Amino acid sequence: MASPHASAASTLQFHTAPLASGHIPGSPHSVHVLMEGYCRDAGGDLFQADGSVTLIRGPLTVLVDTAGPWSRDALLQSLRDHGVAPTDVTHVICTHGHSDHVGNLNLFPRAEIVVSYDLWRGGYYVAHDFRGGAPYMLLGGEGLKVVATPGHTGSDTSLLVPGTSLGTVVVAGDLFEREGDEDSWRQLSEDPQRQEASRAAMLKLADVIIPGHGPPFRVIKHGQHT
Repeated sequence: MASPHASAASTLQFHTAPLASGHIPGSPHSVHVLMEGYCRDAGGDLFQADGSVTLIRGPLTVLVDTAGPWSRDALLQSLRDHGVAPTDVTHVICTHGHSDHVGNLNLFPRAEIVVSYDLWRGGYYVAHDFRGGAPYMLLGGEGLKVVATPGHTGSDTSLLVPGTSLGTVVVAGDLFEREGDEDSWRQLSEDPQRQEASRAAMLKLADVIIPGHGPPFRVIKHGQHT
């Protein structure tokens, strides 16, 4: 069932709806959720969690987040199932530095790497003004760009993927925990006010959001239809 929402920060009217599949074809980019993130209450002060891992195929081969080190074998198998070796990955984008999102970064030593606001390319750290709001365009990526979406931490990023069959996909890390996450994202946020603004900005742009700890979902603006 679709969930109605109205963004307090932007007055954008929209509703959300789950996707039937985590595989979104398109040209020039297709998007594949390799591992669907989760967060489970284990009782007391304990919980189990892992972050979503998303593969973008097109002119570049891009991985967004790498899950926790406990998921190494599952990640490698998921890549093999898609015919991708770690050395085929051209870019790794880690939306923020928590262990369930960066735990297998060492598997991709040949890739250009963005972790939060740190950019590593060709053996060097490269300065980029993420904090000033400058998007980072992936060279040769035909519109793929990393944008700052702080709030969950002080330096979160999201990847915008245009040119899919469903429109623009935002791979958002923990900017969105899951569809209908209004009961949870604030308590996990370092800066709820900034995160609310980041969420509103991405909702304006997104046709699909891949959250950090749940399945992908559609964002249907007022007047659109599923």
